[in-house]
Amino acid sequence: MWGRGGAFPLAPVTSCSTLQICAQNPHFWCHPSSMAAVDTDNPVLGHITCRTLLQQLQKIWDEVGEFDDERDRILIQLEQECLDVYKRKVDQAVKSRAHLLQTLADARVELTNLQSTLGEKTYGGIPEKTSGTIKEQLAAIAPTLEKLWKQKDERMNEFSDVQSQIQKINAEISGTDDLVSSPVVDESDLSLKKLNMFRAQLKELQKEKSDRLHRVLEFVSTVHDLCAVLGLDFLTNIADVHPTLNDCTGLQSKSISNDTLSRLAKSVLALREEKNQRLKKLQDLATQLIDLWNLMDTSAEERGIFDHVTCNISASVDEVTMPGALALELIEQAEVEVGRLDQLKASRMKEIALKKQSELEIIYALAHIEIDTEAAQDKILSLIDSGNIEPADLLMDMDDKIFKAKEEAFSRKEILDKVEKWMSATEEEIWLDDYNRDDNRYNASRGAHLNLKRAEKARILVNKIPALVDSLIFKTRSWEQDHGVTFIYDGVPLLAMLEEYTLLRQEREEEKKRMKDHKKFHEQMNKDQETIFGSTSTPAKQPSTRKATGPRTSGVGSNGSSTRRLSSQNGSRSVNRDARRDSRPAAPVNYVAISKEDTASQITGTDPLPSTP
Repeated sequence: MWGRGGAFPLAPVTSCSTLQICAQNPHFWCHPSSMAAVDTDNPVLGHITCRTLLQQLQKIWDEVGEFDDERDRILIQLEQECLDVYKRKVDQAVKSRAHLLQTLADARVELTNLQSTLGEKTYGGIPEKTSGTIKEQLAAIAPTLEKLWKQKDERMNEFSDVQSQIQKINAEISGTDDLVSSPVVDESDLSLKKLNMFRAQLKELQKEKSDRLHRVLEFVSTVHDLCAVLGLDFLTNIADVHPTLNDCTGLQSKSISNDTLSRLAKSVLALREEKNQRLKKLQDLATQLIDLWNLMDTSAEERGIFDHVTCNISASVDEVTMPGALALELIEQAEVEVGRLDQLKASRMKEIALKKQSELEIIYALAHIEIDTEAAQDKILSLIDSGNIEPADLLMDMDDKIFKAKEEAFSRKEILDKVEKWMSATEEEIWLDDYNRDDNRYNASRGAHLNLKRAEKARILVNKIPALVDSLIFKTRSWEQDHGVTFIYDGVPLLAMLEEYTLLRQEREEEKKRMKDHKKFHEQMNKDQETIFGSTSTPAKQPSTRKATGPRTSGVGSNGSSTRRLSSQNGSRSVNRDARRDSRPAAPVNYVAISKEDTASQITGTDPLPSTP
């Protein structure tokens, strides 16, 4: 077979003993060159040749007297032995040639296999010589084989290195890196195409390893931050996931297995859940602290001791990053403080309860809802003294009442705003009526121009009162339908107040109209008298005194209190109406017999009539 040493294993050739053959067979012809070769190669024989040996043998036979038959037999034997020697030599040469041919064939097959394995079909060093001796052909193909064998060894090393890295990364991903064995290289295909395929696979695995390492580092950083916020030991927590994740190990030695990533994710999830729970608990404690501080009017200095607790009362989970912000020691301190304040609150329960009752009364007062404050306070004090209710339950009940009171006040806000506008408008209406009765309103007195401007604005506002009252009635009725109760304003039904005001406003307008018609009648009578009796001197008009501002017969006061009283007097509308009628100015019964002077005195002596500027 063909060997990788480059030598050709030929069978040893034993040279024929030409001297012996020639000596035994005088008829055997020996080529001079053969004889010279034998003589030259054998220094022991010196210059002895086959011929001299044969002569020496004949001489011995002659001395011995050997028979010719014996001599012929011996010579024939020598000749046969010589033929056998030649035959063996020829057989050996044939075998050697066959061996060389087989070696050449094996070399060509090896060359073909190497080309196929390496994937190099057109190798530049392949000999094209197919003629010449066998040894020449073998000598021509040997360098090519040596190069291909060397290239195969290099390619094997490359495959082994790439496959080793692939196996190592796969083992790191699967978490079995301690069970990595040497890769088995498939020698049947060592082509560059397959090598590039392995290299591409290795590149993808290296990228995945880099991504996993990045994810591991992110998880480790997150665990570190969470442990810092929660006041936990980072090294202990990270070592529980995998020992290689602490800061002492290098990046390449950190575990990136699926199990490690899964355990890291679970650890981060558990720490975040713990952070959520602690933050919620701390925020609840902070809220309780602030509520207790507000109830007991705790000083700012005492509150400042727990600023590190209350600073995160409205913070989200991601916003809490300060180390130790959610440590168990801090939460325990807050719990102890809340317990201490709870005990202090129990001793100050009456003060706190009365304070909440005062808050409730303020809400009802702003919403114009009347309640029996003395009875409510007495009930609270009796409950506290009897001990039949827990302080926390009492405060919770009062907080619930305050909440409901705020809801009710909010539902009444829109109507109350309109009521305030209505009352403000009625105040301006009262002022305008008083202003119109003043005969000296146009005098150039101090501040007269300001009164004129106010009067203009007041007329605009008074003209809007009917629409405002209608809107208020509509919204009040809608509110009563939605809530199923009567809208009470300071203990009086609001609709009754509005209806009373509407009725009185109509009566007042009718009264103004009658007084205006009455004035026109008097003026016409004066003109008729002047025509009949002639013009006479008119006595000087007495200065009219301005009527003091105050509750009018219409029932509307300057601050709205009279308007509210109208509702409580709803049952006595007829009495008010009769009083209004009694207060109306009327002409004297014997008006026709009165002179012009008396008429003028009668007009000026009555209440000032409303007029327009």
